[in-house]
Amino acid sequence: MPKRIYSSLSFENHPSLYSFASIAGQKEGEGPMKNYFDHIEQDGMFGEKNWEKAESRLQANTLNLALQKGRLKPVDVDCIIGGDLINQCTGSSFAVRETKIPFLGVYGACSTMAESLLLAGILVDGGYSFRTAAVTSSHFSTAERQFRFPLSYGGQRTPTAQWTCTASGAIVVSAEGEAPYIVGGCIGKINDLGVTDATNMGAAMAPAAADTILRYLQDTSTTPETYDAIITGDLGNIGSPLLIDLLLKQGVDISSVHQDCGALMFDEQKQDTHAGGSGCGCSASILCGYFLPKLQSGEMKKILFAATGALLSAMSSQQGESIPSICHLVEIRSQEGLTC
Repeated sequence: MPKRIYSSLSFENHPSLYSFASIAGQKEGEGPMKNYFDHIEQDGMFGEKNWEKAESRLQANTLNLALQKGRLKPVDVDCIIGGDLINQCTGSSFAVRETKIPFLGVYGACSTMAESLLLAGILVDGGYSFRTAAVTSSHFSTAERQFRFPLSYGGQRTPTAQWTCTASGAIVVSAEGEAPYIVGGCIGKINDLGVTDATNMGAAMAPAAADTILRYLQDTSTTPETYDAIITGDLGNIGSPLLIDLLLKQGVDISSVHQDCGALMFDEQKQDTHAGGSGCGCSASILCGYFLPKLQSGEMKKILFAATGALLSAMSSQQGESIPSICHLVEIRSQEGLTC
């Protein structure tokens, strides 16, 4: 069973991230991460008739690719945990319905990959599942339609706004397999400092990231220097410096090891994405495409993946509510890192 360390979890059996895959859209494929995704799709509709079906196809394709890379069939997977940004997580429900695999739908906004991966680790480490898949996605057009305005509206984006990524990541967590391994995690707490601007999610989410990272470092008696990288997603170019400042006030300096998926996804100067990338698929695709292969090869030995989510809705924003935010964290290591 997972051992509890204060408010964090330590996995005794070190479940393997057995296979993983990432797919990104055209704009994402033109950015700095272009060489790391398994596939870049030029057709934003993914061969479908509307944006929502396109996102379901994106997520289904990514899950299938992760299975193929692991030489697995759907029957080899005991459970899927996943979600997206569309109302009632319908993107994920439609994506997995043909697999006939038991499904747990979760909603953590942009923190969904960390939440899904943490829950998958709990199931596998506790012996309740042999293999569980964690999968999530986002699509620029579905998010714009749901949370902001129809694309045809043509409204101006504020400087603090982030660009919802068209991307997806999928990971098969297994009781047996090679590196990388998930060895622990921390379940996030709701943080809300009263930010009401839905176009400034980085500021809203930074306190949640600071809280979760600080709790995990304290619970495990580690320092930022213990890790090759402390990865957030997706604070972007506005939230990232705020996170560093918040932790500095607590006597913790992560500036030398911090990387943010929202800041990594796009070229700020050339791609006009303002404050960077966001969306469930942003951190998921970069984790699967960029960071996990580095752990697999031993180039990195220990990372913390702390994905953040702004838990607002179009309704709550219209009602003038502030933005409750959360950050879930998982620790992932290479084989070499297990004995360090």
